[in-house]
Amino acid sequence: MSEMQEEGRAIGGRATESMTGRLLVATPALKDPNFDRTVVLLVAHEPGGALGVVLNRATEVPVADVLGDWSDLARHPAVLFEGGPVQPESAICLARMRHPMRRLKGFQQISGAVGTVDLSADPEKMRDSIGGIRVFAGYSGWGSGQLEQEIEEGSWFVFDALPGDAFVDRPDDLWPMVLRRQGGMMAAVAHFPPDVALN
Repeated sequence: MSEMQEEGRAIGGRATESMTGRLLVATPALKDPNFDRTVVLLVAHEPGGALGVVLNRATEVPVADVLGDWSDLARHPAVLFEGGPVQPESAICLARMRHPMRRLKGFQQISGAVGTVDLSADPEKMRDSIGGIRVFAGYSGWGSGQLEQEIEEGSWFVFDALPGDAFVDRPDDLWPMVLRRQGGMMAAVAHFPPDVALN
């Protein structure tokens, strides 16, 4: 059994443990074009299912065009991101707190300094507490047991997230970056061509 398969089995064995705040990294075996070479941050993972946002699919729509008052807090690139294929007309806003130990009305912690922000709140009241935001149109969702099955089938690697992963300046580089920092066989996967048949 390869090192990658062993990693997948170990992850699959933790089905009852919440993976909220962790990264799903699409494996080269994942053929769904919605998730090709994506990195998804799990915003919620419960027995009833999971919800996450794709971190590396920037659009060309400026945050200022959609949420003018929030645009000053948006990290570069200050554009909307495609969070996933579910409800693309809805928005999820991730934020990074400057002081994660403080409580902030309208902020729901995911992990450490990273959480979601209620976009109906006044951004001026959050300016001193938030170090940056990223806005996602739509999200990625899984029903009960569906995500665990996809992990077991080898569609996703599951890794710990770093606080800056959701806010990188070059989101297109996130997929290979996350894989490379794992070392070993995972680092080698970062160099797979988009179409393995071309290798």
